[in-house]
Amino acid sequence: MSRHASGLMAWLIQRASAVYLALLLVYLLIHFTFYAPTDHAALVAWTQHPLINGALLLGIPLLLAHAWVGIRDVLIDYIHSLALRLSLLILCAFLLITTGLWLFKAIITAEFQP
Repeated sequence: MSRHASGLMAWLIQRASAVYLALLLVYLLIHFTFYAPTDHAALVAWTQHPLINGALLLGIPLLLAHAWVGIRDVLIDYIHSLALRLSLLILCAFLLITTGLWLFKAIITAEFQP
């Protein structure tokens, strides 16, 4: 992939994920404002609905991709030392991957609650 196509792909990922995440955030804000769950069991039941579960599970990789592109671009633009930039990119990648795995586990575990 050429350098220009790589930049275009990052731009598309950033914009597409931003649109989805904005729509998901608006939905969540409206839902929790007007139909807030009364207890933990109601919240778990809400997350077990297939559409909600799918939307949340799709939102995780999109959130991580959005964060990765943004952090990567900032580090590439403002950290000039290659060793420091690479170290920070590895640290950010590790943090994003572990956060994503934790979020997947939380949503999938909630799905199998009695």
